Amino acid sequence: MTNLFNYIPRSSIVHKLTGATKLAALLLLTFASMTSFDTRLLGGMVIFAFAMFGVSKIKLKEVAPVLWFTFVFMVLNNLLIYAFSPEEGVAIYGSRTEICHLFGMYYITWEQLFYQLNVVLKYLVMIPLVLLFVSTTNPSEFAASLNRIGVSYKIAFSVALAMRYIPDVQREYHDISLSLQARGVEMTDKEKLLKRIKNVTTILFPLIMTSMQKIEVISNAMELRSFGKEKKRTWYAARPFRKADYAVIAGSVLVVLLSVGLTFLNGGRFYNPFI
Repeated sequence: MTNLFNYIPRSSIVHKLTGATKLAALLLLTFASMTSFDTRLLGGMVIFAFAMFGVSKIKLKEVAPVLWFTFVFMVLNNLLIYAFSPEEGVAIYGSRTEICHLFGMYYITWEQLFYQLNVVLKYLVMIPLVLLFVSTTNPSEFAASLNRIGVSYKIAFSVALAMRYIPDVQREYHDISLSLQARGVEMTDKEKLLKRIKNVTTILFPLIMTSMQKIEVISNAMELRSFGKEKKRTWYAARPFRKADYAVIAGSVLVVLLSVGLTFLNGGRFYNPFI
């Protein structure tokens, strides 16, 4: 759990990109994937996302908790889509190719399966991109990059503090959990589920109090150093944009333009292979 939403230093091409470049690419690719239901585009983006994940040298076991959580959420989302709208694909694609009948109003059709495949592809695009951004972006360097593109250094510094604080909260949670277990509070699978959930909630109060104390210490330290007095500041971790940064941003813009172009070519957001 200590690597959950945490910066993981590696020597890779992705790590060498500036934080602002990775944020811009994430936002642009997110826009392209969320606004399009073209399976060809989404499939290509999935291949690209997982290829970049491999290039970054981040191991799957290092982000396994997030992957499991998003996988469970993706499965539940698809089940709920089918439960509440089993004919959504038929309505979207304007045809009906029935595979089999389950019960009542629930039929399995190729159109519904194809529609839900696109939903899965959207998850498979977003999960690696978000994990790449969080795992390969140094908070201090990211704040410097944001300030360089015009974001107020106060806001940029707040973002950096938030990113740095996530692993601190995880460590505090782990330490408090071990402390309570040493006092006989069972939180493993040896205890019943409801009792375990109740025991886990006992961590929240000391975790909140510890967090509040740290926030007060950081606030006092920043105030004593006159943080925010000047209009500008320098950054120790600042890095200039390089050719690779401009290439990544240009490529992301091209993907957005391709998404828009396919929308006009398909006569809408959906690619229809059933015509």
